[in-house]
Amino acid sequence: MKVKVNDTVVVTTGKDKGKKGKILKTLKNKNRVVVEKVNMRTKHIKATTQRPGERITYEAALNSSNVMVICPNCSKAARVGYKKTDKGKKLRICKKCNESL
Repeated sequence: MKVKVNDTVVVTTGKDKGKKGKILKTLKNKNRVVVEKVNMRTKHIKATTQRPGERITYEAALNSSNVMVICPNCSKAARVGYKKTDKGKKLRICKKCNESL
């Protein structure tokens, strides 16, 4: 998966197309991400004797292929590439401006 927690992303497909947000959580084994204030769902909780019923809104997971990273240098949605440094460390780079993410 080419996106990480705290990356700023833009949604490319679906009902929330064009919305921007920060990645809160990645689910690597399911190839999904949770983006803040995107793909909001409502959960109804039944009332009990101890507490009243309520409705909770939460962010549901999206497929990671439906988001693109926004490059902090060029401020555009860009694909992510990889490059090795002289010391052998792997860096993520923006495919548009070739700067590290």
